[in-house]
Amino acid sequence: MAMVETSDGAQLYVKEAGQGRPLILIHGWPLNADSWDDQILALSNAGMRVIAYDRRGFGRSSQPPGGYDYDRFADDLAEVMAARGVESDASLVGFSMGGGEVARYLSRHGPDKLRSVALISSVVPYMLKTADNPDGVEQSVFDEMTAGMKNDRPDFFRSFLKDFFGVGMLNSPVSDAYLDWAWGLCMQAGLIPTLQAAKAFATTDFRPDLSAFTLPTLVIHGTGDNTVPIEATGRAVADAVPTATLREYEGSPHGLFATDGGKLTSDLLTFLKT
Repeated sequence: MAMVETSDGAQLYVKEAGQGRPLILIHGWPLNADSWDDQILALSNAGMRVIAYDRRGFGRSSQPPGGYDYDRFADDLAEVMAARGVESDASLVGFSMGGGEVARYLSRHGPDKLRSVALISSVVPYMLKTADNPDGVEQSVFDEMTAGMKNDRPDFFRSFLKDFFGVGMLNSPVSDAYLDWAWGLCMQAGLIPTLQAAKAFATTDFRPDLSAFTLPTLVIHGTGDNTVPIEATGRAVADAVPTATLREYEGSPHGLFATDGGKLTSDLLTFLKT
């Protein structure tokens, strides 16, 4: 592992595995890079140089007082790539909130170092329901999330993760032990970063960034995703980006890296090697 210091002084935890063409995995909220571990193992064994890092404020990275917006997040990504010597032929894979880093990186830093990108259960292009985004999520939902985190963050994430992984009375795609592990990752993040990052993914409009998607783009999204509904996100990207290919996982929830891990890894490998 390594620590990368950003231009504004934040310390970002980075881990790598494998040798070959570089692949940067960007985790979702409110987890950290360890959520990618199954994919890191499989993709590195398949001949990729896999790099994953904890977003500022999360996991083992530092918790600075600010910088929890997508311009800064995209700059963090660019600085991680530079620090690890990624100069060309790279691919970016953003899960959930991490899709925003991919979009903003493309519009802010350009595609020159990249070969392809992938959006997994991503918040792109716009999560919030507005008059011109009728399929988005009501502001009241985000308000309730904020209130829940401020009132009892540990309990809030117990319930949140059940929806995240599609756990119900009759269906449990992941074990209780896995839920406990994921909860532990959530609790490594600071409260201020958790709240500020949630505000960022809920309110940032990435529709102006879509024109920067000129590279081959894979979009994977579960049709049963209640955390980031597919209509306003995955399908909207596929409709707006000519280079995008959409793969819908019928009935699958948000946390595809766990609930559909083998299928996700296989689809990523097929795409990355094309």
